[in-house]
Amino acid sequence: MKVHLLFADTDFEFADADGFEAKLDPTQRSLVQDLELDRIFGVMSRGNAYIDTIVRQVIPRGLTSPAAIRYRQAVLRDFITNPDLAVDLYGVCVRSVEERKGNWGIWGRSSTNPTSILGGSVRELEMYVRLLKDLRSIALAYTDKVRSEGLIGFIASLEENLSDEYFETIEEHLGQLRFKEGVLISADLAPDLSGRDFVLRRPNETKTTWRQRLGIRPKDGYSFTIPPRDEAAAQALENLRARGVNLVANAVAQSSDHVQSYFSLLQAELAFYIGCLNLRAGLTERGVDLCFPTPTATAPVELHATGLRDASLVLHTDGPVFGNDLRAHRKTLVIVTGANSGGKSTFLRSIGLAQVLMHCGCFVSAESFDSSVCQGVFSHFIREEDSTMTRGRLDDELARMSQVIGVMGPGALLLCNESFASTNEAEGSEIGRQVVRALLDSGVRVIYVTHQFDFAESFYRSSTRSDVLFLVAERDAKGVRNFKIAEHEPEATSYGADLYVKVFADA
Repeated sequence: MKVHLLFADTDFEFADADGFEAKLDPTQRSLVQDLELDRIFGVMSRGNAYIDTIVRQVIPRGLTSPAAIRYRQAVLRDFITNPDLAVDLYGVCVRSVEERKGNWGIWGRSSTNPTSILGGSVRELEMYVRLLKDLRSIALAYTDKVRSEGLIGFIASLEENLSDEYFETIEEHLGQLRFKEGVLISADLAPDLSGRDFVLRRPNETKTTWRQRLGIRPKDGYSFTIPPRDEAAAQALENLRARGVNLVANAVAQSSDHVQSYFSLLQAELAFYIGCLNLRAGLTERGVDLCFPTPTATAPVELHATGLRDASLVLHTDGPVFGNDLRAHRKTLVIVTGANSGGKSTFLRSIGLAQVLMHCGCFVSAESFDSSVCQGVFSHFIREEDSTMTRGRLDDELARMSQVIGVMGPGALLLCNESFASTNEAEGSEIGRQVVRALLDSGVRVIYVTHQFDFAESFYRSSTRSDVLFLVAERDAKGVRNFKIAEHEPEATSYGADLYVKVFADA
């Protein structure tokens, strides 16, 4: 059986927390830090360590196909409409983990004795049969309520593979593997009279008659009885039994592992959707608009939004978070300048976060959001002074930019926030200019927030580029910020004097 709730044609490859953290490269860690994704992860998991582990794997590993994104969006829409379906299915998966631990105890399946492995695996499969019945019952109740290809296929798979006849057959086999009438094993004699070629046989279906049990009718074979206190003989007989059931024990154990892997995969894929439901609840409580974005092909470049907000900030503050509109038709470079503390960095994070959430098939905090898919989202944000740094800030910025460029390819999106601001404007502008031009020539999209007028002005005055959009953080005549970002030519000042007056006037 296939789960295929996250992908249409493949399973989700997940790792435990330690295994996943070890695989994160520096650019992925930077993206989580710069977009403040930890706040998103915290709301999605609501303190559940397992869900936290899964969403941290799914979200940074975005999809790069509009069709794949729409497939996942459709599944999430179904779960939003039918939240109990996701919760109930996930609950069955959690029970499979808990009951499996109870079956084997704290040491797990550590025994090497085939008889013990067989007995434990049979009990485990009996438990799984019961849980599979529950899974099927829950899913079939929503047959006429889901519309997505993913959930329709998932329910159809359960209905096809977990029929009543299947359960009857599996329960019959498990009953036989209990060996309540004893174990029937055949073997050949080796030249040294030892046993070889042990084969487990199906138990005799004919029971012994009362005459045979009383010994007044000829027996069909020979038998012997081990004295109750003959421990050596009992151990020898147990060894024979173990050799006879060894192959069957391994087969049953593998079958049990296969079913458990199905529950584990289903739990992992459902955990992402549970996290999305938690995130939706957290955002709707704060009264923000949510929408499913419209992904488009990588080219031509499109980025349109109305009422776009930084979801991380929405979850972090009790005050209002202002939305912004954006229309970047065929613009591969967006440069944002303007008033200091005017919302430029928040605006940049809102775009990056919406792009990341779109790529993982989730909704975004906007009235509408349409964007071309990217071949990866990357960030290069200014960093505070760090006493543990072993090099200067400019060297650190250059090293981090080198890491990002080393893993980016055509179609990627780079978010720059005050890049190369650790040096003077002339040098920082020239470095930024050369880096950005090279990235644009390589097919990389760039959104660049800066106070460096030299950098922004050079692109504005250039007559060779028509794919650049210039935005400015607004302020009124009195210096009040409204946190709106509007299309405008670059401004030569960041209006730092406004903040100076405000601080010292209040003092």
